[in-house]
Amino acid sequence: MMLMQLLGTTSLFLAVAIAVPAQEKRVHRHGDLSDHVHDDTHGFQYDHEAFLGKEEAKTFDQLTPEESKERLGKIVDRIDTDSDGYISHKELHQWIKHRQRRYIEENVDKHWKEYDLNKDGLVAWEEYKNTTYGYYLDEEFDDVDDKASYKSMLARDERRFKAADINGDGIATKEEFTGFLHPEEYEHMKSIVVTETVEDIDKNGDGLINLEEYIGDMFNPENSESEPNWVKTEKNHFEEFRDTNKDGFLDAAEVSKWILPGEVDHADNEAQHLIHETDTDKDDRITKQEILANWNMFVGSQATNYGEDLTKKHDEL
Repeated sequence: MMLMQLLGTTSLFLAVAIAVPAQEKRVHRHGDLSDHVHDDTHGFQYDHEAFLGKEEAKTFDQLTPEESKERLGKIVDRIDTDSDGYISHKELHQWIKHRQRRYIEENVDKHWKEYDLNKDGLVAWEEYKNTTYGYYLDEEFDDVDDKASYKSMLARDERRFKAADINGDGIATKEEFTGFLHPEEYEHMKSIVVTETVEDIDKNGDGLINLEEYIGDMFNPENSESEPNWVKTEKNHFEEFRDTNKDGFLDAAEVSKWILPGEVDHADNEAQHLIHETDTDKDDRITKQEILANWNMFVGSQATNYGEDLTKKHDEL
């Protein structure tokens, strides 16, 4: 059971494969901060979800303006990590990134309790290995083929754990464990994401991905009478865009460009936007007073929702 839970967590690509089209299942994209259009003339729902996170924004929508402002004041105190009375761009940027990563933190919290067996606030490699693989590697586990696959998975996990274990002591802090479970979120772990992707797709073991392997990772011709149009498109993408040196293969550098595309930092942009709109003295930082004076831009309430509903109804007329 523990191994099945692990696979649901660390098999990052499986979850992505279900959620997006087949040809995009390997690409790690960080979505926008909200599903709403970012247009302040029609309300601040985008800003609310960016600042609070989507689920927390729904909670604020049920509050009175007084309750909403009171909670916002407490949040501002948390954002002001150096307690200097000002919210800098760096502090606001980090807060927004934190709110957007809550689903990761909740996932890590869940598994942390399972692996920190001695409750010392750390997860040693031996704790993780024994909890996850102990039964499957036991001498009484007779299925030879399965045992070989579990040993392969163990070796892969050990390599990832060591990469996440920054100081190399064989023990993971919570931050290091987060890097282990979600390597795509950390710059120093991205090479592991690339290596694992190549291993998954590279069937002949030459360390490269050819066109047949690339397409085979997305499409099995035995399960279809005809080749879908998107497969033809992907073949073209492989030859025209993915294989940048035109040698017929994707190496690690080319795979990295494919699955880890450089993207706009939406959290950074939103932090700049909120400061620009509320920084009345234009000193490139905002105080609690400036934030509370523009509270409805940061958080919602029953009152702001009512106002936004009126705006939408007016636009529809």
